[in-house]
Amino acid sequence: MDFPDDFLWGSATSAHQVEGGNTNNDWWDFEHDPASLARASSGDGIDHFHRYADDFALLASLGHNTHRLSIEWSRIEPAPGEFSRAALLHYRRVLTALRGTGMTAFVTLHHFTLPRWFAARGGWLAPDSVDTFARYCRHVTAELGDLMPFVCTVNEPQMVALHGYLEGYHPPGVTNPMKWRRVGGVLLDAHFAAVREVRATSDARVGLAVQLPLLEPADAAPETAGFRAIRYEIVDRHLDELTGPDAGDWVGVQYYRKQWVDPASPTLFAPPPPGTPLTQMGWAVHPDGLRQMLHRAAKTGLPLYVTENGIATTDDTERLEYLTTHLAALAQARAEGVDVRGYLHWSAFDNFEWSEGYRPKFGLIAVGDDFSRTPKPSAYAFARLARTGRLDALPDPGERTPSP
Repeated sequence: MDFPDDFLWGSATSAHQVEGGNTNNDWWDFEHDPASLARASSGDGIDHFHRYADDFALLASLGHNTHRLSIEWSRIEPAPGEFSRAALLHYRRVLTALRGTGMTAFVTLHHFTLPRWFAARGGWLAPDSVDTFARYCRHVTAELGDLMPFVCTVNEPQMVALHGYLEGYHPPGVTNPMKWRRVGGVLLDAHFAAVREVRATSDARVGLAVQLPLLEPADAAPETAGFRAIRYEIVDRHLDELTGPDAGDWVGVQYYRKQWVDPASPTLFAPPPPGTPLTQMGWAVHPDGLRQMLHRAAKTGLPLYVTENGIATTDDTERLEYLTTHLAALAQARAEGVDVRGYLHWSAFDNFEWSEGYRPKFGLIAVGDDFSRTPKPSAYAFARLARTGRLDALPDPGERTPSP
């Protein structure tokens, strides 16, 4: 076996991307602002809010023994300090159904979306933002902690800061370098506060999920102070500051691509070199980057889980190849001594992809206009890998796999 029996295999979603009807958060407003960079409304999502039990049963039937999902802050706390019993009971039903399938829950407390009232007060730049987030975490864990064996505090804090406060690609649509750096620090403080709250009210293993692109200077230039400063904001600070009692119990590594840094560019990045394989998102495919960034994250001394990794493509043969090459890189990292304990593919379903709308297809499972679910060949290949722990359970990337 390439992976042990207790290795966690699964996939991931987030509430706003699949539930539908999350009308009380900052993303809903951003999607409906003609001046924003959003291409579409999340609308009904994939109606996971009503179909969660069937969705979990389908994932379990495909060999998944774990699932990562998020709960929607704006549903749970629709006004400051006002907690919805109906929303909490809904998520109790959701997590109970997930447990009933035998899958282990990874529950994310903040996956990009903020309640509208929180955003209106300044979001992460508000003076009381960390305390407000801590209050939410305290309430959720007290109510649902018995059903949350793993808790992720914040999803991709560096990308919340980069996309929202430097690129203007996500809410609040700001392009301000000082605010970008400040928000990155605030989100680390929010993580530390959330760790304390989760531990005070539950036995959950709590961690932080960070997106870790493999960064390299553009045009094979030597590393400069400008390059190191950008790498610090995107990678280093979110790993090097995970020290002390509030660091958490694990780190979630989310890897998608290699990026070339150009400090002179307004975007900070240069386009991939000509001939580089690209995804639907225009992201450069570089499998060994996963191995390298797992080694980088291992310097925290904490156990690792790959909490997101996947490809946007309409060609499932490409997804099979992506799975094969990236899981081989993961297996190599484990053979080299990196303590990686699970892999969660992004994503379980084709779903809403933030400012890109529904165009990018990341899912193992296709979703029809009638919300029907259809597993792709890659879903069945992944099922064989999850059941056997063997890389050779994955087919040759050119093979179109029938269901088992």
